[in-house]
Amino acid sequence: MAGLATCCSTLSSTSHVAVSWLEFQTHHSGRITAWKPSRWRNANGIRAEVKFVKPDEAKKLVTEEGYAVVDVRDRTQFERARIKSCYHVPLFIENKDNDIGTIVLRTVHNNFSGLFFGLPFTKPNPEFTESVKNQFSAGSKLLLVCQEGLRSAAAANKLEKAGFENIACITSGLQSVPPGTFDSEGKTELQDAGKAGLVTVQGKISAVLGTVLICAFLFITFFPDQAEKLLELAPTS
Repeated sequence: MAGLATCCSTLSSTSHVAVSWLEFQTHHSGRITAWKPSRWRNANGIRAEVKFVKPDEAKKLVTEEGYAVVDVRDRTQFERARIKSCYHVPLFIENKDNDIGTIVLRTVHNNFSGLFFGLPFTKPNPEFTESVKNQFSAGSKLLLVCQEGLRSAAAANKLEKAGFENIACITSGLQSVPPGTFDSEGKTELQDAGKAGLVTVQGKISAVLGTVLICAFLFITFFPDQAEKLLELAPTS
């Protein structure tokens, strides 16, 4: 478990930005699973300031203020759906280490979280900050995005400590972005990129069964005589 700290401050009286000091704890799957209050200052003694905005505000930052979009999700979610012309710098990467402890954890993960939720087995990307620095200067305006909003907040903290000054994140992540807000590409909508595994299959089966049951109920309600004849034809045990 690794602790990652971040904080945020208000943009303006009209901007929906939370004010908090948080320390995030990360799971080996790459999901940030817990947070608690934390306080810290950077080398200059200045508290970190990160803009947390709603999807429509994020769109304005990109189209009107020249923010570049940096997607910090893992490769699988990025491939499912992404904002066009974004930069992909994952905060977590697939863990292919072959020591005994990692093999055991990976096996357990793949049999549960991987199977049911489609989550890859990951570890922190040791080159994350350096990769961003190789592509952007410290004064660059960056909109960091992830699926739920927590990884982008953790990534913002790392970049703020590295000297980046103009960082924004979407509150609640891409799962909160309405279709059509951004030009996107991939095989699904941005808000659905985190859905995978047996949970998705189960959801589709449930939807089909629900439709069948509703149709059956309507048929019985509006055509009771025909329904009764069909039931008479059904084999009995």
